[in-house]
Amino acid sequence: MGDGYRTLDLNQAAAFLHMSPAVLRQKACAGIIKGAKPGKCWVFLENDLADYLHSLYSNRGQAPQSDRVQEKKPCHSSNAATSGGCDLAPPAASKYASLLKLPTNS
Repeated sequence: MGDGYRTLDLNQAAAFLHMSPAVLRQKACAGIIKGAKPGKCWVFLENDLADYLHSLYSNRGQAPQSDRVQEKKPCHSSNAATSGGCDLAPPAASKYASLLKLPTNS
């Protein structure tokens, strides 16, 4: 097969991309990486895999890109504290200022 249509199976394609076959399967199912399943097995075109890698290259002067989705994980610590800002709501702040006889803006 000439013309750049070399095909790779799931394990070969995963090795080409330096990722696990399970991750490649997930990305192929999600349509992130082009692949086909003409029967029971995934088949990938080497050119499509190279195009995927090229799409991750950064533009000049920018940080490298990744196709990873960044998740924000909640903090489950029982002693977590926030820092900065004022925790007083405006009514409480004005009451506090009046108790201390601080000048306030009307």
